[in-house]
Amino acid sequence: MTQPYQGPYPGPAPYQGPGPYRPMPYQPAPIPPRYRPLRKLALVSIVLMGLTAVTAVVQSALLWSSYDDVKRFVYGLLSEEEIDRGIESVAGTGPLLNLVSYLLMGTAVAFLIWLWQARENTEFLHSSLAPRPVPPPEPGRVLHRRVQGWVVGSWFCPIVQFWYPLQVVEDVATASEPPEQPGVARTGRMRTLLYGWWATWTGFWVILIGGGGIAFIGFIVWIVRLVDAADAADATGDYVDIYDLQDFMVRVALAVNIGFTVATVLLIAAAVAASLLLLQVSEWQQDRVTIPRVTDDVPPPEPPQYAPRYNNPGPTFPSYGPRS
Repeated sequence: MTQPYQGPYPGPAPYQGPGPYRPMPYQPAPIPPRYRPLRKLALVSIVLMGLTAVTAVVQSALLWSSYDDVKRFVYGLLSEEEIDRGIESVAGTGPLLNLVSYLLMGTAVAFLIWLWQARENTEFLHSSLAPRPVPPPEPGRVLHRRVQGWVVGSWFCPIVQFWYPLQVVEDVATASEPPEQPGVARTGRMRTLLYGWWATWTGFWVILIGGGGIAFIGFIVWIVRLVDAADAADATGDYVDIYDLQDFMVRVALAVNIGFTVATVLLIAAAVAASLLLLQVSEWQQDRVTIPRVTDDVPPPEPPQYAPRYNNPGPTFPSYGPRS
């Protein structure tokens, strides 16, 4: 004969809760950090940086080669045939002019992938899974000043994009330095690479974006001044004097050429510094996960104190044979 269910568990230990028993939710085990080699990604990033710099040099040369034609066009000295040839030339070189933008985007993607994996590798290098010991961190110093999401977000977030990416790369370099050379990531050579790369890269974008904005504003100012001159000429019945406006547009074109040339030089310097930085950090991380090979100079391990003599037993060693 069965008895009715009495409700929640009323007995003694181990369950002492006030309500019905509820199992704990499943919590998966944390994924341990792992190491991924960076050399291939570094080489891809370096190749893209080199192609971007070469394309920028070609584009700068095209701008200077067309400067005389721009002046003649502004002053109205080109014939219709020369204008048509200029339009065809611009249409033909249009894909080359856009190639710098495409290569910059490809370089940015490759570099961010390298930086993300380098940051994850530092978590492995400072864990118990690393094959080489890591000295304890300095008191009051953390491994990374920014969380993992800032590896990508710092490049696109306004205002902080001027120093957060530098901090991320600097922390990755510091966390990747060899244990036997503490502080090598903060020496003069590495600081020159880090700050030189960041200064030239920031200067490149300031000139590129700021110079483009100034050129656009200058064109708008030229249009406004031209309209004002035309209105004044209509009111007085005089001719429109546009020589000053033509000189203004020629100076704007010259400033654009100079600005892009300076930006190209900064881009080349940034590419060289970034390439050396990528190779150095990748080499440091690879060396830390490479276990040194045992050489002949290392003595062999001592044999155990007790070694059974199965091959050469003594006279007291028991032996068994068939009965006669």
